[in-house]
Amino acid sequence: MNVFGTLLRVTTWGESHGKAVGCVIDGFPAGFKIDKEFIRREMERRRPGGKFASKRKEVDEVEILSGVLDDVTLGTPISMVIWNRDVDSRPYEELKTVFRPGHADFTYHAKFGIRDWRGGGRASARETAGRVAAGALAKLLLNRYGIKILGYAREIAGVGCEIDDVEKAFEIAEKSPLRMPDRSAEVEAEKKLKQAISEGDSVGGIVEVVARNVPPGIGEPVFGKLDAYLAYAVMGIPAVKGVEIGSGFKLAKMKGSESNDEIGLKDGKIKFKTNNAGGILGGISNGEDIVIRAAIKPTPSISRKQKTVDYGSMEEVEISVRGRHDPCIVPRAVPVVEAMVALTIADSMMIQGLIPRSFR
Repeated sequence: MNVFGTLLRVTTWGESHGKAVGCVIDGFPAGFKIDKEFIRREMERRRPGGKFASKRKEVDEVEILSGVLDDVTLGTPISMVIWNRDVDSRPYEELKTVFRPGHADFTYHAKFGIRDWRGGGRASARETAGRVAAGALAKLLLNRYGIKILGYAREIAGVGCEIDDVEKAFEIAEKSPLRMPDRSAEVEAEKKLKQAISEGDSVGGIVEVVARNVPPGIGEPVFGKLDAYLAYAVMGIPAVKGVEIGSGFKLAKMKGSESNDEIGLKDGKIKFKTNNAGGILGGISNGEDIVIRAAIKPTPSISRKQKTVDYGSMEEVEISVRGRHDPCIVPRAVPVVEAMVALTIADSMMIQGLIPRSFR
C-alpha cells in the first residue's frame, strides 16, 4: 500500500537513490491559499545534514507540479516532487546480494523476488520526505481551525525529558540539535549518542506529538476509531516499532480510580480534569489534547560488524555498513510523525464534514 487516507488521500512514491521522491495529494479542498514558505520550513526540519544527522546533502526543495494555480488549490490532485541531488550508491555495491541486519532487505526480497539495494530503496526513511510535504498542507489546513500539531523528542538513548508546557517544549526543541525540550536531558543524551557513535553503533528514542484544539466528536465508532487510525498512520513510518496514546502502557499498572479522567466544568464548559485518555474516548476525540508517542528503533545502518548471509553465494558473512547514516533518527522523525498525525486528523475532520471540499 502506497496510499493513505479516506477522503484526503496521499500517495508517496520514489526510492532513496532514485531520481526523486514525492507525493500526490487527492481530495484536498479547492480554493485554499497555500504558504510555500511554510512548506519549505517543514522540509527543512526533516532534511539531512544536521549535527547528528546523515551528511547526505539534500536541499529538499519541493516543486509543485499540479493542482495549484497562483498559490490557490484547484481541488484537483496536487503533485509534489523532491529531486534527489546528492546520491552516492557506491558504498552499497558490495551489498547487492547481502541482507543487512535490521533492514527490510530480506523481507522485500522474500515478497517481490527483487529489491533496490541502493540505500534501501523505498524502505529507506528518504520516502518520508513526501509525507512531510503532504503533512505541511494538512497542517496549513488545520491551522485554519486553530489546531496545532506540536512534536519533540521525549526520549533519546533512554534519557527522558520532563514536560510542563507543551508549546514551550516545542519552541525549545526546535532550537535543539536533538529536538529535545529539556536541556539537562539533552546533555546526557548527547553523551550517550557520542559514545554509541564512537563504538560504531546507533540509538533510538521516543517521539511525542500533541494535537491541540481538536474539537470533540472526531473519529468513527468501533472500526474507524481515531486512536486506531492514528496508530495505523504512525506505525507505517519507517523505524517506528510501538505507539501509545495518552498514558498508554502506564494505564496497565493503574486502578480505574487512577486512570479515569474525572469531568468538571470550567467557564461554563465541560472540561476533563486529567488526560490519561490522551484526548480520545471510545475512539472519538473528547476535546482535550490528543497525545501520541512513537517508539523509534535505533538506526539499523551501523559500522559495527554484524553477521548476515550473502544470498548470492549462500554463505554466512560479516559486514560493516558504510555510507551516510543518522546515528539517531529520532530528531528527524519528529516532523514525520507530526505529518502523519496532521493528515489523520484532517482526513477525519473531512469525514465528519467539518472541513468542506471547497472554500469557494
